[in-house]
Amino acid sequence: MENKFELLHVGIKTDGPVKAEETAKLLAMMFNLEVKMGNSSNFAGKYFECMMKENSPGTNGHIAMATENVDAAKAELEGKGFSFRPETASYNDDGSLKNIYLAGEFAGFAIHIIKK
Repeated sequence: MENKFELLHVGIKTDGPVKAEETAKLLAMMFNLEVKMGNSSNFAGKYFECMMKENSPGTNGHIAMATENVDAAKAELEGKGFSFRPETASYNDDGSLKNIYLAGEFAGFAIHIIKK
């Protein structure tokens, strides 16, 4: 089965809380988006996550891809030769995967698969 994926957001790694806030506000102003301040990241609309922590995945950040069934998406991607970071997995109450990161980086970005 071929899963459908859609871009959820781009996580941008910054140099801490001040830079995360500045970046979120700049992107929000640029594209007429609302800023949502958080504990570990700030969002500009739903498209840009400006991360505060240096230890967040990916050299440059992450690309979040949404899909209806993360377990099925994981199986499909494994069939294509990709692997995952099991320590990043979180699960729904029914035991199904809620989200997980692929192993490695792609052009400096980690890829995060998230339940839609």
